[in-house]
Amino acid sequence: MEIVEVGPRDGLQNEKNVLPASVKIAYVERAVAAGLRRIEVAAFARPDRVPQMADAEEVLRGVPRDTGVRYAALVLNGRGLDRALALGESRPDEINYVVVATDEFSRRNQGMSTAGSLAAFRSVACRARDAGFFVTLTVAAAFGCPFTGVVSASRVRDIVAEAGPLDEICLADTIGVGVPVQVTELAAAVRSVEPAAPLRAHFHNTRNTGYANAVAAVGAGFVALDASLGGIGGCPFAPAATGNIATEDLAYLLNRSALETGVDVTVAAATGTWIGERLGLAAVPAQLGRAGDFLAASGTAS
Repeated sequence: MEIVEVGPRDGLQNEKNVLPASVKIAYVERAVAAGLRRIEVAAFARPDRVPQMADAEEVLRGVPRDTGVRYAALVLNGRGLDRALALGESRPDEINYVVVATDEFSRRNQGMSTAGSLAAFRSVACRARDAGFFVTLTVAAAFGCPFTGVVSASRVRDIVAEAGPLDEICLADTIGVGVPVQVTELAAAVRSVEPAAPLRAHFHNTRNTGYANAVAAVGAGFVALDASLGGIGGCPFAPAATGNIATEDLAYLLNRSALETGVDVTVAAATGTWIGERLGLAAVPAQLGRAGDFLAASGTAS
């Protein structure tokens, strides 16, 4: 099971303590050392709205290359894609584009309706593919909206149907309201209009359902799950947003369920603690850094 590490982007973007690029690069290096091989490292967003991402280019120029790692960056419009292209050999391997499932949240997040965002996505996705990028469409607030409430599976299905051909679909529980039955319903709805594209999920643990949703996603055939080291993060435009599910806790859950992730949970947990210290947090949401790996703690070789 593939874990997509989103700590350097979604994990950091909601944190008030803005870190220097050198620390963000070290965070990525530690993620690579923990065995993570797909990492979202930056967002090409307006610095005045997301100050933590102001140094996206510097971070992408500094992360280790030739390690078998695929780097992704969040792009919100054509200007963001232009910034990615301008990086040349330091550009990311993948583009992640977010379309918000409800008009109200989309206007607050991106200044346009969902339909407008979809039109922009189609244009950007076409240019990005022509330039050789792998393109992910993330449907944000797919499980519920902080402003308008419940989001129907048919709404998410229609967004995916209108998006055009897709390399990957990521369904995001942006505000952490989802439950496992929704995971199954959304997977079926999306597959009814886009049966070939691989499914990825992005869960937050706001209401302590993130890991249950991850297990449901495995059962529903999702092939990748987002998580952040330490469990840090949240959407800066969603009220009361809290962190992603934690990479170290998710990897522990999957590894012990005979779903190999390639992640060394001990190294991952140490990195979660490390980034929390850099951010000035008394403790990170992740549990493994406090409890430790069960097999290691019991003296049994893992």
